[in-house]
Amino acid sequence: MAPKAAALVLVLLAISGSRADVNPDEVASVIWKYFTELGSNAKDTVDQLHQTEISKQLNTLLKGNLQTVSAYAEDLQARLVPFATEMQARLAQDTQRLKEQIQRELQQLQAKLAPYADEVHQQIGTNIRQLQAKMSPYAEELRSRVDRGAGELQRALEPYATELRERLQDNAQSIQASLSPYADRLQQQIDGGVESLKEQLSPMADELKAQVEQSVAELRRGLSPYAQEVQDGLNRQLESLTLQMERAAEELRTRLATSSEELRAQLSPLARELREAAGGDAESLRQRLAPLAQQLEQRVGNTLEAFRQQAAPFGETFGQQLVQRLEELRGKLDTGAAGVEDHLELLEKEVREKVAAFLSTVPPPQN
Repeated sequence: MAPKAAALVLVLLAISGSRADVNPDEVASVIWKYFTELGSNAKDTVDQLHQTEISKQLNTLLKGNLQTVSAYAEDLQARLVPFATEMQARLAQDTQRLKEQIQRELQQLQAKLAPYADEVHQQIGTNIRQLQAKMSPYAEELRSRVDRGAGELQRALEPYATELRERLQDNAQSIQASLSPYADRLQQQIDGGVESLKEQLSPMADELKAQVEQSVAELRRGLSPYAQEVQDGLNRQLESLTLQMERAAEELRTRLATSSEELRAQLSPLARELREAAGGDAESLRQRLAPLAQQLEQRVGNTLEAFRQQAAPFGETFGQQLVQRLEELRGKLDTGAAGVEDHLELLEKEVREKVAAFLSTVPPPQN
């Protein structure tokens, strides 16, 4: 079995073997990630995969997991991996089919819209301006939430710096005894603050997705009168545009969550350093703690300011991505030439639909 095919088997075993309620979207994400990692020349990779070898390796893996998975999960595994392998084997054909279909429809669409080029340009330009006007308040709101969340966390952590400086006035034994609980409380405050920050920022992606849907609907209404008889081609282009924009919104959600977790990772060493200080000898405890007590507030402030600088512009970047996608659509309607990767969003959508349809045919677990 090729290494990446073996990796797919292992990941699918982990997903399907961990619980009976399998999320189709999660399975589809694993399969799609596997497909995209195969590289652009999928056919060469397919030729390297042998069904007999895959079956042999799969049987070995299943036998090793029989004692740890339910009968339902065992059956699901046996169905799922061959299904994914077969789907991957058809990937090159599906990719070529979609490429040709998109190019053919786009050329027909361009020919139909050519007499109305000025009107189409004006409609897309209007849509871009409207989108920019809608995105601007969201970008400002995101900046505001980042600032507010970071400010709340900073204010919540400030008393810990004051408390640590005051504790240095106690005797060494008292300091040492209280230092570990103090570090635990500090870590809990950091964790709680970061989770609160994530809760404030995450809904922004859903709000932006709603704006994306509204913007594409408005564009559809504006262009449809010029695209009679080639409506399918227009719908496919707008579907691809929607998928691109929704992906950008999910990437925004991921970037915000990642930045929040990085903030946690940068603040957590403060608590760890305090625990390490408590583990040393009592005589030199003050000497070890004094620099940390002086630096605690500054380090928290610097870390949160770096987070602000990193996360605050995400809204503006998202808006620029959407405008770029609309500009690309305008260019494609002008030239009738599809982009190199225009088929990928639609291909992924097909993969997800096929996975969901497949999982719906698997009999449910017996109680």
